[in-house]
Amino acid sequence: MGASVRFFCDHALDWATIDVSVMSKARSSGQFVVPGEKLGVIEEFVPNAGTYVEDGTIHAKNVGYVLMDLANKKVSVYPVSRNVNVPSVGSVAVGDVVGVQSSMATVRIRKVGRNFTSGFFSGLIHVSDVSFTYTENMFNAFRVGDLVRAKVISDKNKTYHLSTKEDNLGVIYAFCSQCGSLLSSKGRRIECGACGNVERRKAASDYGTSVL
Repeated sequence: MGASVRFFCDHALDWATIDVSVMSKARSSGQFVVPGEKLGVIEEFVPNAGTYVEDGTIHAKNVGYVLMDLANKKVSVYPVSRNVNVPSVGSVAVGDVVGVQSSMATVRIRKVGRNFTSGFFSGLIHVSDVSFTYTENMFNAFRVGDLVRAKVISDKNKTYHLSTKEDNLGVIYAFCSQCGSLLSSKGRRIECGACGNVERRKAASDYGTSVL
């Protein structure tokens, strides 16, 4: 992740080079991080409050700010004092589709509930979580650029898995893949008023009328 705090160094470097590297790391104290972001490796730093270790890598456990204790080689994450808004299991998220494959769609989560997120988050929708009925492939349900409402059903391995199975979940706004105009709902069809193109989506029950 581009916003991740990275404190890796090459063990083959000499001590002088490592000292310079450590000094540069001090500038990362105070950086805002979200759960799961990489902070360093246990060979170089001791995990402290607000962190956890996975496969030898130290990650942020909380939403907050990084504190580098260079004297004791400890890294901590101190929680922010203000309220934060991050996805959690059971919450309803709104985001835009940034990638579609035959069995998976990737969503850039922008809001959780009524509020914008505190940081960068992405979620995955598997073809089995699109609808209660059979979905042959994701291109029949979502396209890149669609605005989607989905429920967070799992955060296993720090990955947000989403579902659109309920009637009020799914695409809430979509654009024509031919001319780029906003698609309108006509009964069970999603069609373009500009060019007449008809497309398929897993549309939410309030498609086209949702207040963002």
